[in-house]
Amino acid sequence: MNSRLALAVAGWLLAAVLATGTGVAVLGLLGRPLTGSAERLMTAEEIRVALAQDTPLAQDTRGGSPGAPSPAAVPSDDASAGPSGVRTPGAAPATWRRLVSTDAGSVIARCDGELVRLQSWTPAQGFEVDDVDPGPDDRARVKFESDEDRLEVEVRCSGGVPVPRITRHDG
Repeated sequence: MNSRLALAVAGWLLAAVLATGTGVAVLGLLGRPLTGSAERLMTAEEIRVALAQDTPLAQDTRGGSPGAPSPAAVPSDDASAGPSGVRTPGAAPATWRRLVSTDAGSVIARCDGELVRLQSWTPAQGFEVDDVDPGPDDRARVKFESDEDRLEVEVRCSGGVPVPRITRHDG
């Protein structure tokens, strides 16, 4: 009888080890860690490739005058631009994108008309993402947090152009 009990325990242990190993392997293939955040941070190379696919973006940290396209906010669809690059009357509105870089992290925001969407957000070293409302909505925001600092990037669309508002909360 003892040999049957030992065989049953050994079989159960083998099944548990196989199930655990299979679960860890599947999670590894999906690219998500077993513990921690469900968001996957983009590498610098992934950000560069994503930006190059649509349009070159200049860096912007504080935003320009609301409603006016700045060098950091550029259209990602030039279908409505004429040969000189000037928008033609009655053409479909462009989708505008903006890269907002802060010492706490970076955000890529996009406006489709007056709806804003955060396309990506990447915390800087020493920061983590505390809360995200990516849109699409009339506003989108992400909060970056470190042990000493909290920073919120909120983006709204004004005239179809992403306009960031950056708020720092010490503590």
